[in-house]
Amino acid sequence: MSLLKDTCPVCKKPLYSKGQGFFNLKTIKQCPDRHYEKEFHPALETYIETYKVS
Repeated sequence: MSLLKDTCPVCKKPLYSKGQGFFNLKTIKQCPDRHYEKEFHPALETYIETYKVS
């Protein structure tokens, strides 16, 4: 288990970074199966976590 690698809390797969532009400061990481998404907002200095509900 790595402390620096983000994993999905549902399926435990590593998260990958979605495409982001040079001027976009938001960092978005997503589960490969789209169970979970994690966004870092620098203005808020916090993460916003989203779970898929279906």
